[in-house]
Amino acid sequence: MSKKSVQTLEDIARLANVSRSTVSRALNNSPLISKQTRERIQAIAREHNFCLNVSGRNLRLRSSRTIAFVAPMCFPPVASAEHLFGLEMLGAIWSGLHELNYDCLIVHSASQDTDWVHRYLHSGRVDGFILMESSFKQTQIEALVQMKVPFIVWGMPVSPFNYCSVTGDNVAGGRLATEYLIRTGRQRIAFLGGLKGTLTVENRFKGYEQALQLAGRALDPALIVYGDYTYASGAAGMQRLLERAPDLDAVFVNSDLMAIAAINVIQESGRSVPADIAVVGYDDLSIAGYATLPLTTIRQNIPLAGKLLAQNLIQHIETRLITNVTVPVELVIRKSA
Repeated sequence: MSKKSVQTLEDIARLANVSRSTVSRALNNSPLISKQTRERIQAIAREHNFCLNVSGRNLRLRSSRTIAFVAPMCFPPVASAEHLFGLEMLGAIWSGLHELNYDCLIVHSASQDTDWVHRYLHSGRVDGFILMESSFKQTQIEALVQMKVPFIVWGMPVSPFNYCSVTGDNVAGGRLATEYLIRTGRQRIAFLGGLKGTLTVENRFKGYEQALQLAGRALDPALIVYGDYTYASGAAGMQRLLERAPDLDAVFVNSDLMAIAAINVIQESGRSVPADIAVVGYDDLSIAGYATLPLTTIRQNIPLAGKLLAQNLIQHIETRLITNVTVPVELVIRKSA
C-alpha cells in the first residue's frame, strides 16, 4: 500500500494487522493497549504521513479530550500556596493527562453545588472529572454516582457507592510514622490530624492507634487534635497540644505544611526539635527536604498518583471499568525526628 493511499484508520489497521479501534487508541495514546503495540502503530502512521483528524474525531465521538480538575471555592483554595499538596497533585495529574494527549481544565464549585456537571460535561466541554476527597461531601459523591458522571476521586471510596478512586495507604502511613517514633524512644506521641471525619484522616489515625496498641500503650485524648491542612491550623493545633500535654515528646502531623507550622510553634515555646519534641509530617512535598529543619515525613508517591488518576479515569470513560487503587507509602527520615 502506497503512502498516498493511507488515508483512514482502516488503512493503518490493515497495515498493522489490528482492529480499527486499536489504531484509534494507539494514535490517542490510550493506556488500554501495550506500549509496544502503541509505538508500532504510531511508527506506521508516521511512515505514511498519516495525521489523525482530531477535531473531526472529537466532534464525531462527542469527546473534548479534556478532563476537569474540580477545585471547590473554599479556603484554602486547592491551587494555592496554602494547599501545596493540591498544587503538586494538580501538576502530576496534568503530566499524566498530557502523556495521553488530554488537556486539563480547572473547574470551581460551591460546597454543595453539582451544577458544574451540566456546565462542563453535558455541554461537551470536558469528558470527566477528577476530585479531591477532602473537598467534597458524601452527598455530592452520591449525586455524581446517581447521575452516572465519569469521575475519579483522590481518596478512599465512600461505601456503598461504586466509583473510581486512587488513594495512598493511609493506615500504613499512620502506622509507619508512629512506629518510628516509638522505635526512637518517644513516650508521649501526639496526633495532629487533618480534616476530622474524612476517611483519609480516620485511616491515618487508625494506623497511629494500631502502632500504640502493638506497643502496649493507651490512647490519650489530650494528645489528639485536628486541623484543616493549613499552616495556621497546624500552628493552632500544636499550641493546643502543648497546653494540654506539656510533657509530650513527639507529634505525628497529617501534612508537611502543618508539620512545619508545628515545628515553628515548638521552637518559639523554647523547646528544641527533635531533641525535646520529634515531628513527623505527611506527603513528602517538595518543601519537606528544603525546610530550615528538613522534615521527616511519610512519602506519598504524588507523580504516580497523578498518573493513575489520569489513566484510570480515561480507562473508565472508554470502558466503564471501575477501579480502586491504593498507592504504597514510605517513611523518609530527615532531621525533624
